[in-house]
Amino acid sequence: MQEYEKAVRPEDITRLFVERSNAGDAAGVAALYEEDAVLAYPPGELTVGRDAIRAVWEKVLANRPRFEPEPPLPTLISGDIALTSTPPRDGSGARAQVVRRQPDGSWLRVLDQPEFAPPTR
Repeated sequence: MQEYEKAVRPEDITRLFVERSNAGDAAGVAALYEEDAVLAYPPGELTVGRDAIRAVWEKVLANRPRFEPEPPLPTLISGDIALTSTPPRDGSGARAQVVRRQPDGSWLRVLDQPEFAPPTR
C-alpha cells in the first residue's frame, strides 16, 4: 500500500483531497477516509466503506474534473471529533465533513456530505 501524506489538522484533508483528485488518484482520495466511512455521493445515495468510496472516486476522476481549493469555514473540534465545512465558490449550498483523530494523531473523514443545497421554501 502506498504511503500518503497524513492530515495533521482537520483542515488538511480538504487540501489533500484537491491535490489527489486533480492528480487522478482515487486510492489517495479514499485514503482520506476511515475504513467504514460514509460518503453521501452520488446524490441521493450513500457509499459506505473505503473500498466503495475508492470505486466511486475512480468513476468520477475518470472524467478528469478539476477541483479548486475553497476557503474553509471555521473548524469545530470536540476532543477527537471535528466538523469541517466549505461553502462552494458558486454559492450553491455547502459541503461538510466529520473527521476523527486517529491513534497516530492524524485525521480521517468519517462522514462526508460533499454537496447539499440550501432548503427551498
